[in-house]
Amino acid sequence: MAGTAAGPTEGRSEVRKDRLQAAIEEFLVHLRVERGLSAATLLAYRADLLDFAASRGAAVEWDASADVAVRYLGMLASPGRGRRTQLRPTTLRRKAASLRGFYRFCYAEGLVATDLAARFDLPRQPRLLPEVLTVEEVDGLLATRTDASPAGIRDRALLELLYASGLRISEAVGLDRDDLLLEDGLVRVVGKGDRERQVPVGEVALGWLRRYISEARPAWLALATPPLSHGGPLFLSVRGERFDRRRAWEMLVATARSAGLQNGVSPHTLRHSFATHLLEGGADLRIVQELLGHANIGTTQLYTHLTGERIKDVYARAHPRA
Repeated sequence: MAGTAAGPTEGRSEVRKDRLQAAIEEFLVHLRVERGLSAATLLAYRADLLDFAASRGAAVEWDASADVAVRYLGMLASPGRGRRTQLRPTTLRRKAASLRGFYRFCYAEGLVATDLAARFDLPRQPRLLPEVLTVEEVDGLLATRTDASPAGIRDRALLELLYASGLRISEAVGLDRDDLLLEDGLVRVVGKGDRERQVPVGEVALGWLRRYISEARPAWLALATPPLSHGGPLFLSVRGERFDRRRAWEMLVATARSAGLQNGVSPHTLRHSFATHLLEGGADLRIVQELLGHANIGTTQLYTHLTGERIKDVYARAHPRA
């Protein structure tokens, strides 16, 4: 009947749902302000936690027991329940990590009475080896960019920088002109978690960057709004705007196709190749970690396993009694 007041159970549910959403917002502020996580990472946390908040039991008992979160993760781990396919272990692990971090924060802030974070078992992280190009394949890829137009020079300079310094594509297109220290042969990068590092740039890449800055960039710089005589984004579009990550990705895919490399080449492929080729050349693992901007040495150690696999492959093909 119209105007009937909500029952006591429904009212408590709404109150707890509001408290849950408020706690999620507090946690996201903590991640942004105190831990300095990137906007992309914060969006992933928000999506995971709001999906949990929308689940049936969370609104009622999220602050009383971890069981509701454990049941929620179990539901995600099994096909059905309105979903056609099982979530990948990497996705489940991320969602479990989001919930564990959230509950640990809630306990530290006194929002829940007991430490529930230990109840969440993270699904085992699969060891996925990244795709890596050989040195010859990288040389062929880069040599494909022979277009001497301003856009062609920019694209070659960007690709050379990605391989020479192992930058993420977002880091490369996010560079400003002042971040490139040509005289020192360095590029100043702000990576994940707002961690700053300085990375060497090889002579070949420096040559292309100098050519791009002198021949292609000035005309586009004048188109910027407001017009700039210096500074501004390093890599520009033909309209004087910052060259965006999507267009850079499309350019690399097209270049790889022209070079005859059809299998999933992406900007990250050049980063993986950079790290693997350094280790194969005798570089120290800690140095590679610093160059890549990895917070955890364990992330970089993946490349040692990859290098071992490549060595075994070469051995199997080259040794007469392999």
